[in-house]
Amino acid sequence: MENPKVKITSKTHIKPNKEIGRKECQLVTFDLPYLAFYYNQKLMLYKGSDEFEGMVGKLKDGLGVVLAEFYQLAGRLGKDEEGVFRVEYDDEMEGVEVVEASAEEMGTEDLLVEEGTATFKNLIPYNGILNLEGTHRPLLGIQLTKLKDGIAIGCAFNHGILDGTSTWHFLSSWAEICRGSDSISVPPFLERTKVRNTRVKLDLTPPPNSQASSDGESKDQLASSNGDAKPGPQLRERVFKFSESAIDEIKSRVNQSNGSKPFSTFQSLSAHIWRHVTIARDLKPEDYTVYTVFADCRKRVDPAMPESYFGNLIQAIFTVTAAGLLLANPAEFGAASIQKAIEAHDAKAIEEKNKEWESAPKIFQFKDAGVNCVAVGSSPRFKVYDVDFGWGKPEGVRSGGNNRFDGMVYLYQGKSGGRSIDVEISLDASAMERLEKDDEFLLADV
Repeated sequence: MENPKVKITSKTHIKPNKEIGRKECQLVTFDLPYLAFYYNQKLMLYKGSDEFEGMVGKLKDGLGVVLAEFYQLAGRLGKDEEGVFRVEYDDEMEGVEVVEASAEEMGTEDLLVEEGTATFKNLIPYNGILNLEGTHRPLLGIQLTKLKDGIAIGCAFNHGILDGTSTWHFLSSWAEICRGSDSISVPPFLERTKVRNTRVKLDLTPPPNSQASSDGESKDQLASSNGDAKPGPQLRERVFKFSESAIDEIKSRVNQSNGSKPFSTFQSLSAHIWRHVTIARDLKPEDYTVYTVFADCRKRVDPAMPESYFGNLIQAIFTVTAAGLLLANPAEFGAASIQKAIEAHDAKAIEEKNKEWESAPKIFQFKDAGVNCVAVGSSPRFKVYDVDFGWGKPEGVRSGGNNRFDGMVYLYQGKSGGRSIDVEISLDASAMERLEKDDEFLLADV
């Protein structure tokens, strides 16, 4: 799978299939911290007996229909006269970029065994592209690649304008249209200022539309502006597949002390990952370790927002403890710390965090999740294997190489369904080697 041959065959743009007019939507406090992240990348692999050209035609037609509702994805980032960031759309804009490519020596099975993301770089657009570049490039880029036995759909979403819930809402809506529906069942709720209307001016200059960015070469103007940025650790990526029985075992072990409130599947699995990554890192007892979860706040804010709220409505919640304390205690210690932090993150806590950020705005780097951290993105609640464009469920769903750092974790619904969960982890290579040999972590025989 080294240097697979992926040949770009065409590049087009797709716009909403009806006139929308001029629209402007202010970015709010929940959106702005992510402007210095990279585009969020997803890859879906499908086997298909249909001819590739027919599949592409169906996908493009469906995209035009669904963009009439999700028109913000066909717009650009801009600023108003006071310097407040917003999404701008008008019917003259190019729309969403769609690249067609061919990799006919590569099959879905080849990609399903890929542990890292090196191969995916050729299948998903906008590698190493900052969200700030959405001022001069599409907010959504899509690559449709012909495989030996199907199609790879690679998507890059501007994280400055939407989170994971909105990403999968869009993808499932697009699939719904492609399966033959005349309209989507749940239109997006596009009024961001209903959740927050504080106008925050950010003195951020989008990077120039350089040749380097056009070629998709990784860069980070904000992180390395001092000119002496040190290279990071050598990372390895791996997908660990936890069966339904393994998830049940993890949950049972964490809950065996029968505390006052049972730990959820998410809290139990989080504690399991945090504990065993900490062991694999071989930290000193006094070293701090941070667990970070990006919590969906749609039902936490007051008034609550609909599930269909389109934008970022997440906040990072941090749990910190000493490595020695985490490992000297049973598994429920970590789970209780995570549970307490999540439950404390109510409407009042969200409001306080927003006010604190607005008084001194801090733009996150994608790797700002904390020291010796484990940071969880995505959610096994997202029905990623229900995204069926008309030729069956995906064979596999993966994240691309953007926004990865030592300790980044993506959780996905398992392909086998039920309570199974796929855990994508990026770790320092030596720590990953130890994690792979940790039978207690793997629960392979369960």
